[in-house]
Amino acid sequence: MASHAIDMIMLKNLFGTEEMREIWSDKNRIQKHLDVEAALAMAEGELGLIPQRAAEKIKNVSMVENFDIDMLANEVQKVKHSLMPTIKALEKLCGEDGEYVHFGVTTQDIVDTGTILQLKEAHQIIKRDLIEVIKEFARISKEYKSTPIVGRTHGMQALPTTFGFKMAVYLSESLRHLDRLNELESRIFTGNISGGVGTYASFGEMGMDVEVLTLNKLGLDSPDICWHSSRDRIAEYVSCLGLISGTLGKMGNEFYNLMRTEINEIEEPFSPGKIGSTTMPHKRNPAALEGLASLTKPIRYNVALAHDCLLVEHERDAMSWRGEWLALPESLIYLSSQLINAKAILKDLVVKPENMLLNLKHYNGLLVSERVMFHLSEKLGKQTAHHLVYEICMDSVKRNKSFKELLIENENVNEVLSLDKIEELLDEKTYIGSAELVVNRVLNTFDSYDL
Repeated sequence: MASHAIDMIMLKNLFGTEEMREIWSDKNRIQKHLDVEAALAMAEGELGLIPQRAAEKIKNVSMVENFDIDMLANEVQKVKHSLMPTIKALEKLCGEDGEYVHFGVTTQDIVDTGTILQLKEAHQIIKRDLIEVIKEFARISKEYKSTPIVGRTHGMQALPTTFGFKMAVYLSESLRHLDRLNELESRIFTGNISGGVGTYASFGEMGMDVEVLTLNKLGLDSPDICWHSSRDRIAEYVSCLGLISGTLGKMGNEFYNLMRTEINEIEEPFSPGKIGSTTMPHKRNPAALEGLASLTKPIRYNVALAHDCLLVEHERDAMSWRGEWLALPESLIYLSSQLINAKAILKDLVVKPENMLLNLKHYNGLLVSERVMFHLSEKLGKQTAHHLVYEICMDSVKRNKSFKELLIENENVNEVLSLDKIEELLDEKTYIGSAELVVNRVLNTFDSYDL
């Protein structure tokens, strides 16, 4: 019976996807180990280290369907070794040729290289789904690049911006994440076939040839030196997952706040039958947004775990290694859920420009105090104008009186600004700076990717 949210029938699709879970399943893990054993045998057969007959036999039986996974699991408990039962079962299937199974390698050669094969499969899913999210960011950025919205700093109203500008920030981040995923491929998808302490001693003078040929058959690069004790590849990849998840979690948290009843500028997609509360019938909770934001935390903790795994005893140990068995699959499974969730949210996001306009007016005109200050500074000087407008703003807040009314009443302001000019300056919709141009710049970058 499942006991983790990743696998529980009631919860698993909130924490991952079936497609990603399958990649990190027992079945696929064992198959990848067998793939490495088969490629190793074929390379050794071609190089004359083992009989070609034995290599063919090993390759032909190295299918997970030929193995009893429950039996292997029971044997793991007995021998306290995660790979030996698989090797023994493979030997038995090969008969007299079983003597040449796992010839010259150590456990970590097989498991590390198998993990990289699993990661390579998972990587394609992450890239595919990230690109879909990027396309949604681009679509919304373009559609709402001119739609005014309150820009908030420190949780408070600051200056006007546009909703498209906010979305273009996520778009820009996500394009950098795609760059990172592409750039790390040449470093990460590297196997390791080098024996007990990485010196190829068991292969004689043919060690490097065995490694290169084996990994070539698996579609992996060869390392310049054994990486049993160098876990930076896994740590780098999990770190990149953490960055992607951070963007998605930030978006989820931001949308959660913009969906608040008192702000009400956007709403996550709503479907008939969706329940917000077991006791309050009116509730339309941000369930999808909460789910999106919540998964960033465990991924962030897994980044720390992956970095802890960089500390390795001597040439190899299992203390650090096993941490990766948790951090890597968990992070990929959680992120797969985040990406699918984010795409669904963005695809049918309810955007409320009319409420954005209402919120622009919420602050009694103070939202554009900076604009007034800079126009006054042309005659009064910047610091003098700042002090003058600051006093008026504080008075507006204290007396709950409109900024416009207090500006009109102020003699120093009247000497510089006419009533018509004051009304022009206080139009929040027209103080968005170069927001549209910046969004276009990001969209041009997006277009250059030809996704």
